[in-house]
Amino acid sequence: MTASDSNRFLPGSTIGIFGSGQLGKMTAMAAKHMGYRVHVFSPDRDSPAGQVADLEIQGAYDDLEAVKKFARDVDVITLEFENIPLQTLEAASIAAPVHPNAKTLKTSQHRITEKTFLREQGIPTCQFEVVRTLEELQTACTKIMPGLLKTASDGYDGKGQAVIKSPEDIQSAWESIATGEAILEEWIDYDFEFSVVAARNADGQFAAFKSIRNEHAEQILDISTSPSGLSEATEQAAEEVVAQIMESLQTVGVLCVEFFFRGGEILVNEMAPRPHNSGHLTIEAHATSQFEQHVRSVCNLELGSARQHSPAAMANLLGDIWNSGEPRWHEALAVSEVSLHLYGKADPKSKRKMGHLTAVSDTVEGAQEKVVASRQLLNSSSPNENENAQKQRPESVQSS
Repeated sequence: MTASDSNRFLPGSTIGIFGSGQLGKMTAMAAKHMGYRVHVFSPDRDSPAGQVADLEIQGAYDDLEAVKKFARDVDVITLEFENIPLQTLEAASIAAPVHPNAKTLKTSQHRITEKTFLREQGIPTCQFEVVRTLEELQTACTKIMPGLLKTASDGYDGKGQAVIKSPEDIQSAWESIATGEAILEEWIDYDFEFSVVAARNADGQFAAFKSIRNEHAEQILDISTSPSGLSEATEQAAEEVVAQIMESLQTVGVLCVEFFFRGGEILVNEMAPRPHNSGHLTIEAHATSQFEQHVRSVCNLELGSARQHSPAAMANLLGDIWNSGEPRWHEALAVSEVSLHLYGKADPKSKRKMGHLTAVSDTVEGAQEKVVASRQLLNSSSPNENENAQKQRPESVQSS
């Protein structure tokens, strides 16, 4: 073991990662750049993270003997998505420290637990009701209407959700999510969504990137831009919320908290204890990327500077872009100050995140124009291109 003490892991140590998608890949790339070795564990073979790791272990998360063996061969463990079974973390933690901890994971995995935690912390969020039967949903709808019905766990990118606008929608909504436990959330007419990505190490050092404004298409993150246009007072308020969450849960690693901005107030929507899609632009636009920050934090190193040196915009690339054949990469990359990131996924399925583009510029408006233009050049049949090409960034919002 090359760590200088019991909770600090220096370059030359081996980092284990549960999960092997694009977030694991970019974390592994940052770790290897810093001199770490990386082992990944997931059910998949030839995965994005496995393509760059020193060792890829294929195994089931409920194969606890395989998990324990994996943990014995690394110095510290992290994860790239929050739906790792808690028993997997418990088994691994016998042999190596795991970040984020089980308390953070348990809170973020379950929407009811998450919203209840936020309420108990006095952190503003939407009104919600817990529902486990159709009858409970009908009662909840007398208090919340319109609302958004969500499964208590496992939903993402709009999956496991149903909008309820009238009593006529209740039964079909309940049947569509097909679950025995759900949460009905107040429908929020927000001005825009933004996220704050932050890191905390085991010594309690905290650092946050400035907020990132997010736009969605068909409930999937489409474009992220930073600076977001929030006032300094609102930036500080949001950062303090994230710091409170991480301190309360003793979270180590990177955490992303998604907020709604509505008429001068901020409401927490949800949180993810890992690097986040909206934070990809930190690779090109910041002194330290979210992925290097994650490595620094789980290894309990001094955190890097979160200073932003360029306005930036990120555009997701979904599998639909391949519908008419191989995208025209050479044309897209002819747009100045645009960077391409492809994740190494073999099958470009519809709505599947295959990569992203990032652009930097002197202004955030200029960065967004570049990244939209670049994506439009990839393939004329790419989804939402006409809509996105016409998108105008809303005026910066100021609040006190």
